Amino acid sequence: MKIVVLVKQVPDTTDVRLDEKTGNLIREGLESIINPDDRHAIEAAVRLKEGRSGRVTVLSMGPMQAIDVLSESIGMGADEGILLSDKAFAGADTWATSFTLGKAIEKIGLFDLILCGRQAIDGDTAQIGPQVADYLRIPHVTYVCDVEEVKKKTITAKRRLENGYEQVRCALPALLTVIGELNLPRYPTMDRLIHACREKAPIKVWNAADVGVQTRQVGLEGSLTHVIKTFAPKFKREGEILNGDTKVVVHELIERLKKSEGATACKAFSSTCKL
Repeated sequence: MKIVVLVKQVPDTTDVRLDEKTGNLIREGLESIINPDDRHAIEAAVRLKEGRSGRVTVLSMGPMQAIDVLSESIGMGADEGILLSDKAFAGADTWATSFTLGKAIEKIGLFDLILCGRQAIDGDTAQIGPQVADYLRIPHVTYVCDVEEVKKKTITAKRRLENGYEQVRCALPALLTVIGELNLPRYPTMDRLIHACREKAPIKVWNAADVGVQTRQVGLEGSLTHVIKTFAPKFKREGEILNGDTKVVVHELIERLKKSEGATACKAFSSTCKL
């Protein structure tokens, strides 16, 4: 079974801070990690490989430092890593990113299954998985919390819904996006980490030419959406304390609420007040 896992290197924080002048994410002082949901995808792929003969390829797009997440993935049990790194890829939106990943998967060749996390903690779009599946014209299942059965031509998975679960069976090859409920990721082993860091490590670096794309198709130039401005919302709160006789203060409060945007809610409230 040939499995491709999509992973992303993200800042080790959910407390996103923006530079007020540039609007860019402040990454200084933040360590980078494998996106948490993607770790569950790696674990699922390795377990599927262990249960049958197969090969796990981990694919990522980013700067050269993203090799670290590929090395860690190999430490967890993946067989090889591929990093898509080129200045032309910079500034890509989800469309351009999915297109680039899709072209790389086509270059990898035949596969049975693609696994990836539900979403990345630095973007929270949850669009990459479905968009890659759409580009490759294969079925996909999102929010997978259990892989129940894998046969030669089909896979059965359980996906999380707001009010329960849904069992889905689809044809292979397919793409699954997974959530943390799926499994408990293992720690990388020392011997595999050393293997991943050696000179002959099973990690390849591909640029735009390697995956057969033109610069106008990828990165910022190939993006269908463009961020005009990024900023952190500023919250300004004003408060006032009303002092005096309780009945007088309550009447004054009701009158002020009637004049405010909460007039409708205030009518229901005032009808129940017997003052």
